[in-house]
Amino acid sequence: MDKAEIEYLDLEEDKSYEEIINKVLRECFVIENMQETLLYIDVTLTNPENIRRLNNQFRNIDKETDVLSFPMFEKNELTKIKNINHRESLGDIVISIERVEEQAQEYGHSFERELAYMLVHGFYHLMGEDHIEESDKKVMRMKEETVLNKLNILR
Repeated sequence: MDKAEIEYLDLEEDKSYEEIINKVLRECFVIENMQETLLYIDVTLTNPENIRRLNNQFRNIDKETDVLSFPMFEKNELTKIKNINHRESLGDIVISIERVEEQAQEYGHSFERELAYMLVHGFYHLMGEDHIEESDKKVMRMKEETVLNKLNILR
């Protein structure tokens, strides 16, 4: 069962994006021992204008960004949700495909690597991880790299 429901907002559909998204999110769920749950993630692929509007609307930051995450659960609720026996969203991840392309070039790696990174990053925000404090950032980065290395999606 796919772990993503994918929507395109002012962007043309692309099956290659969907393959990457499903592969990466399946692995995230496996690594977090949640593959048997009926949880899924709503993924919206869009353009810089829409992500800026959403960032302003929901975070009061009038600035374009690469990825936004909107969790449905608090971190302390996550242990309970693994037992949910109906299909339910873990949250939303919104990604600017144009920024994926730009950052892949800027960092000198593939589009797949950059999209995969944004998905994993968003996934761990939905799982209650953050990177404000340096100690939390190290934990989050380690988890992100674990998923990407397991999938052999390297820099």
